[in-house]
Amino acid sequence: MKVVIGDKKDTLRKLSQTHRMELKNLLSWNPHIPDVDAPIDGVIVYLSPSQAKTAAYNRPVAPPCPPIPAPLKPMPQWISLTPLEKMEKTDYDVLIVGSGAGGGATLWRLCEQWGNNGKKVGVVERGDLLLPTHSQNIPTLDFKRRTDFYLTVATPIGAKLPDMPGSLKVFALGGKTLFWWTVTPRMDEVDLQDWPVSFTEMNKYYNIAENVMNVNKRFTKGSSMTEQLVERLRNNHFPETTPLPLAADLQPTRFGQVHSNVFFSSILFLARALFIRPFDLAVKTRGVEVLTERNRVVGLRVMTPDKKSHYLKAKNVVLSTNTFETARILLYSRIPGEAIGHYLANHSKIVGVGRVSRGDFPEVLGSMGILVPRTAGRPYQIQFHGPMDTPDLYLWYPAYQEKPLKAEWEFDIQTFGVVESRYENRVYLDPSRVDEDGIPEFQVDFQYSEKDLEVIRQMEAGTRQAIADMGIATLVPDEYGQDLCLRPPGDDTHELGSCRMGVDPATSTTNPFGQVHQISGLYVADNSILPTAGAANPTLSTVALAIRTADYIVNRLG
Repeated sequence: MKVVIGDKKDTLRKLSQTHRMELKNLLSWNPHIPDVDAPIDGVIVYLSPSQAKTAAYNRPVAPPCPPIPAPLKPMPQWISLTPLEKMEKTDYDVLIVGSGAGGGATLWRLCEQWGNNGKKVGVVERGDLLLPTHSQNIPTLDFKRRTDFYLTVATPIGAKLPDMPGSLKVFALGGKTLFWWTVTPRMDEVDLQDWPVSFTEMNKYYNIAENVMNVNKRFTKGSSMTEQLVERLRNNHFPETTPLPLAADLQPTRFGQVHSNVFFSSILFLARALFIRPFDLAVKTRGVEVLTERNRVVGLRVMTPDKKSHYLKAKNVVLSTNTFETARILLYSRIPGEAIGHYLANHSKIVGVGRVSRGDFPEVLGSMGILVPRTAGRPYQIQFHGPMDTPDLYLWYPAYQEKPLKAEWEFDIQTFGVVESRYENRVYLDPSRVDEDGIPEFQVDFQYSEKDLEVIRQMEAGTRQAIADMGIATLVPDEYGQDLCLRPPGDDTHELGSCRMGVDPATSTTNPFGQVHQISGLYVADNSILPTAGAANPTLSTVALAIRTADYIVNRLG
């Protein structure tokens, strides 16, 4: 017998005498009995070392953990998606078409203003899931790989547009903001003078947009290259020169608050919205046709890659696709409006490469990010990015990528010019061609005016003057012997104006709040709403106006 259970009169000492065993052995085999003379009534006593070891091994030291529960809601990807079959059963208060800068800003502002109040909000995106953040935040993508990836996934729609051959589009959740350069200047006051929104009102919404997008001019702070060249330009013909404003979160990660998404994309709008309230989201879902009854929106027809149509009910629809697609949806939906598709504009674009000597700058060389903004007397803006070691650009680069030591550095030059908003420049449906979904394709009529060509001449002269004012920079000829060249229309990726806002339905598509004239509940919130091009990159202005449109919807719906 190797195990006994003590009775009322037993002690460990008594058991050692009864079984003729050493007391010290019984103590070592029964550590649960601390006193040899303590009563052990009902207590298990081990009379052999092997039995004691087995018992100790099997005896739990804490209760077993409960099983890990199954997920309440399966989530096979990094953001929750909603089946279209479910969305068809929902009556949405607001349905947003497109998830780029304008669509994302509209979604965030609606959620931020409403909180979790029970309103139904849905988003449909033509593209699929691609990246969960801006491409520059992906560790494996340096500038060259990022560019190669962008050119691989982008759709060269300009191949079918003789008048805008440089146009590229990204159909994916987050749209083109997954790849944009995050340059975020405001429109100059001279360009806002004829807008139907006051300068004061635009400043209010610029402030909101800059705050939510982390816009700042600190990215190149401490760079001798940027600071010295900015000072040289300011002291000569360009006193307004400034470090490049970028949508970049430069806060350090601390106290558990993670700031790993440095460069802004619309994915951050989705994230900000998601942590406020739930919303429905479907990808690979193309918005095709707005449904109306008695001059009011009632829903949207969408199509999936299998060519099936689904009909979504909505009291309000916000079109945030892009300048071409939004115009096409309105035209195909037979929305009345003389100006729809007209007043298409972009920015003329001159590019070149400059060169400086490393010896002209003290440590720390740093990155070059410089903006010469548009002014009343200067109908263009110039951007300088660098340094550059073709094909890599070191305005931004991974911390673990080695930056080479060079005696001379090159830098990128991009000059954007004001283009007139003219009725003749337009997006229209081409009845002779339909796409893979059976929808008429769009075509573009676009030409630079004589005034636009004069601006282009000023752009070239101004760019050469800026290089001269730097004093230590030269232009680098390309393989054709050209040091500056004009890129084809569309290469700027700043198409805008085809659904411009205004007060006159004869010359505008929407009212000053983005609502389409004559159709209650139908809104536009992308680059197409901008009434004039100016020279500034359009994303910040589009986001500001989208936030303003969201506020208007909130005030109307309560």
